[in-house]
Amino acid sequence: MSFLRRRQAATPAGPDFDVLAMDPGDWPGNLGAGLLPGEDGSCQGVFLRYDLFGGRGPAMVIGNLPEGSPARELPEGQVPFEVGQLLAALENDEPVSVVEVEDVPVMHQDNLLIVRRVKCSEGRISCAQFDRSDGVQVTIASWDRPITDDLYALLKPLPAEMFQT
Repeated sequence: MSFLRRRQAATPAGPDFDVLAMDPGDWPGNLGAGLLPGEDGSCQGVFLRYDLFGGRGPAMVIGNLPEGSPARELPEGQVPFEVGQLLAALENDEPVSVVEVEDVPVMHQDNLLIVRRVKCSEGRISCAQFDRSDGVQVTIASWDRPITDDLYALLKPLPAEMFQT
């Protein structure tokens, strides 16, 4: 019993922020969620992996990383954490880098977002990032499908309680 308690203490309890993503109840395919643990046991981010290919593998990862998350601190040219997760899930170990970043205004509900479109050296990857008013960075990485403005309309805040362990 004490072993289980020690392991549980090392697992992050969950985020202290709502997660902006597509609601799992609205999603017909397979969905997985992961928490990024901090060294102190805090939650340093949440990412959701969506299977758009009917069981043939993930095609989209949506991540929510709060301010101070080590996954946000990337060297120049390195792909966002979510792109790395998508490539790992697809078992694609080819080197991929960022080749261009462009800021584009996009409407989400009644809010104007400044979306960073991240162009990667692997042309089948689409990636977009934006910062929320609470300091959480949202990243969408998609495989073999463009990220269109319609996708932002599907994003909803999911309560942090969904991700408590």
